[in-house]
This record gives sequence, C-alpha cells and structure tokens, in this order.
Amino acid sequence: MSRAISEVELQIMWNRLLSVVEEQGQTLVRTAFSTSAREAGDISAGVFDLRGRMLAQAVTGTPGHINTMALSVGHFLHDFPVETWLEGDVFVTNDPWKGTGHLYDLVVVSPTYLDGKMVAIFACTTHLVDMGGVGQTPEGRQIWHEGLYIPLMKLARAGVMNEDLLGIIRANVREPVQVIGDVYALTACNDIGSRRLVEMMREFGLSEVETLGEMIIRRSRAAMTEAIGKLPKGSWQASMRIDGYEGPIDLVAKVTIGEDTIEVDYTGTSGMSSYAINCPLCYTEAYTTFGINCVVAPYVPNNAGTLDAVKVTAPPGCIVNATYPAAVYARASMGHMLPDVVYGCLDQAIPGRVPAEGTSNLWTLKFVAGHGLTSVGAGKGSSFMVMSFHSGGAGARPEQDGLSATPFPSGVRNVPVEVTEAITPLVVWRKELRADSGGAGRMRGGLGQIMEVGSREDAPFGLFAGFERTKFPARGRSGGGAGALGTVALKSGAKLGPKGLQIIPAGDRVIVEMPGGGGMGSAAERSPAAVKRDVRLGYLTEEAARRDYGLAE
Repeated sequence: MSRAISEVELQIMWNRLLSVVEEQGQTLVRTAFSTSAREAGDISAGVFDLRGRMLAQAVTGTPGHINTMALSVGHFLHDFPVETWLEGDVFVTNDPWKGTGHLYDLVVVSPTYLDGKMVAIFACTTHLVDMGGVGQTPEGRQIWHEGLYIPLMKLARAGVMNEDLLGIIRANVREPVQVIGDVYALTACNDIGSRRLVEMMREFGLSEVETLGEMIIRRSRAAMTEAIGKLPKGSWQASMRIDGYEGPIDLVAKVTIGEDTIEVDYTGTSGMSSYAINCPLCYTEAYTTFGINCVVAPYVPNNAGTLDAVKVTAPPGCIVNATYPAAVYARASMGHMLPDVVYGCLDQAIPGRVPAEGTSNLWTLKFVAGHGLTSVGAGKGSSFMVMSFHSGGAGARPEQDGLSATPFPSGVRNVPVEVTEAITPLVVWRKELRADSGGAGRMRGGLGQIMEVGSREDAPFGLFAGFERTKFPARGRSGGGAGALGTVALKSGAKLGPKGLQIIPAGDRVIVEMPGGGGMGSAAERSPAAVKRDVRLGYLTEEAARRDYGLAE
C-alpha cells in the first residue's frame, strides 16, 4: 500500500531518483560500442510511471533524445497495454514518428518489478553508427531508402532476447558488431535503472512510485506556471532563413504566452523537402520545448510536468511536421535551428534575456571508406564508418561572449580526435579555433573550428556532408554582427559541397571550416581590453580588430 511522503522525504527521494537515472545513463555510456554514445553522450535515459509520464531524466543526454523519449513511451503503452507486460520484457523501435525522429536512433523500453508487481518503466535511446540504406546522408528520398525500419515490437520476451530481430539487424547494417553491441548496452542501461529503483524503494519503504511521481509532476508544473506568470502576455512572431537543400528554407514561429502555458505555432514554415532534412513533429516539440525552458525556467528539472507547459503545433506537411513516408535522416538540420527561431520571438517579449543566433546545427563529420559507398579507388585501404561530433560557435549571450565550438542546443560533446584516429586510418592534422569567425559585438559570438583530416593509407575516403550556415550566417542580436559562414574544401584547393557524399581523393585532405555565432550589441560598446585580449589569444586577427572594433595599433 502507498504511504504519505513528507516534504523532507520528497526532496531526498527526488534527488535519489535523479541519481538513479544518471547511473542508468552512465551505464549506457560506459558499455556502448559506438563513439556517438561512448565519447559524445548522444543518448538519453529516464524513468516513467505506469501512465507513461516521465518522472526524471539523466543529466547526460541530448534534448532531441530526452524529450522525444518522453513522448515515445506513450506509444508503447498504446500498442502494448501495461497489463500485458511480463517481467523481463524489453520493447524497441526506431519509428521516426513514434521514436526520436529518424531510423538511426533506437528507443528501448523496459518494465520494473517489485515483488512481482510492475511499478515503473525505464527507457533509453542512443544514436547508432549505421542502420543500412544509403548511409548517414540527406540523399535519401523516402524513409525506405534510409535503412531498416523497426516498428514497435519486443526485443526480449520474459528475459529471452529476440534472436530473429537481432539477426535481421545484423544482416542490414554495415557495422554489425558496433550496432548489436549498442543494442545490448541499451538493455543493460534499463536493467541497471530498474535495479537501483528497486533498491531505493526498499530503502524508503515504498510499494509504488505513483505517489512520489505525482508530487514531482505537480511541483514541476506549478514552478513552470509561476515562471510563465511573470512573463508579459501576448503573441510575437519571428522567422529565420537557412540554406536548405534544393533552395533556402524559411522557419517561421509565433510564440503566444498565456497565463500558465506557452504555445508555439510554426504556421508559415516552408514545406517538406524531397531530401532527408524533414523533421517529424516529435523532434520539433523536443527542441522547441528545450529552447523555451532554457530561458523561462532553467532551474526546474525536466519531466512530464515541465514539458506540459509548452504546446507546439505545426501544419502537417511543413518541414517541421514531416509526414510519413518522408525521408528524415538529417532532421537535426531543422530541429537544432528551432530554439534560435523561438528566441527571435522571445527577444521581443523579454528583451535582453536570449542569446544571438549560433551555428546551432552540428557539423558532424561522418567518414566512410569501402562498404560500397566510396567508388573512387575501390578495393584500396580499410573499410570503416565513423561519426565524430564537432560544432561551430554559439551565439553571444546578453552579458557574456558566445561559447566557442559548443553544440548548443544539442548538448553532445565533441569527440576527441584521438578516438577517431584510434579506430580508423584517419589522421586529424589540425583542429583549432577559427579566428575572426565569431560575430562582432559588445559580446562576441562564439568561434567555430578548423579541422584538417587525411588518411594514413594511400586510399580515398568519403565524408557524408549535411551542413547548415554555409549561405545564411548566424545573425547577431541588438546590433551585433553575423558569424562567419562555414566551408568545406580539399587541401589541394577544390571546394566541396556542403551536402551529400563528398570524396577525398588518395593523398589529399579535407579542410572543414565551421561557422561562428552571432554577436550581441554594437561592436563600438566592446571594451578595448576585451578586444586586445582576443587578439593576444588568437581569437581575433589584428586586421579584424581594426576593421570591426576600430582598435588602433
């Protein structure tokens, strides 16, 4: 039977629950095979009540995984009613519209039992190195081009793994060891979460988590209501133009602040692309909610109560509400831009509280050789497929410079170059901050990076490119300058496209210059001491200091 929980106990149990899910997430990081999970933390982990409401999430993780996972558990409960679950069952999907937005992420869901009674649900996700199809590129034109599509189904039945499904996965991916290793890491992640929750419940004498969960959700929702209540009421609209694939794309948002809810509507946004840059609504909701919560109530833990305060809508068929069977692999190209669009609205409502635009979209380097994907020089060199997260600069903040080489809003970590070099024949000859790439302003935009990559083998290799901010830079705010555009080129001098599979010939190197974030405020307001410091540290050349800030020699 349930028991009353005191105010002191609530705080202790809440913190303990957060530590449970963080250990759950760290288990996935420590046991994962792919660099995206192991090195970059491109995961999520969380605990849910039996109604599918997220009670707590691991700190390690990305909004695109965490907030889509928060919705995904409800889809599992719809297809598999809770009374049909058995101890030892594990469920899985990579359905883009019921999971995290594309096929390359697996969502794994498991029940937790205490003395034979189901008391909670754990869920986790991670990005896989491969899922077959055309590979990690926006070149797909339909969802079926992009790889193996796993509907909501059982990965394990009463503790016995579904070997038929595992066999199908092995037969459809280019890196079966890494992919199957990550599948088992996901199941271990949930298993550790379940064990720690049972230990916690026994320690505190709990027979169920519904009472605790209801208190957490109610308190979080009340905190969001209080924070929203302090904001001005009304509607504000903003737009942002980005590169796109066939042509420029306009992202348009209207933010309406009510008494206890913030509504975001993307009516007016461009329609879907014929390429795989379309974004399912679940991913749109994830990054929109995250962007708003970062400004409105960053101190409130993320759970069902917090997420309930933000409502997101978009017309079906627009690029941020892609409909089946659209190609969606590179949905992050759109999703990562959405906080910047929303901040354009919030800056009108609460000026001085939001950052300038940043690179936003990750500049993830996805290298490949062999596997039938790099036809130039076929048969030479090793076959490999590796994904290495990197990023440009973030936008300047109201009272601080923008963070350099920082992946806001994604939150994934840059992958150390030594890791890429250790598991492939690639050599990263240069990785450094890109001088003059941050937009000028009272607060300077964050700097991008320059990376130069070649191969130890006399063989070509490929780069799956799908980069934004190569035509339309991150804009400054309140008079700040725009950040620098990104470029991709060969060391031999040839320019490469920012989209699709780019071939680096044997003996050549690829040079990737990542964009910078926009500045904040007039450059004339920046202190001479800050400008001189930037020059001394190599963030700013003397020429740019004279041109943008009027700094005399």
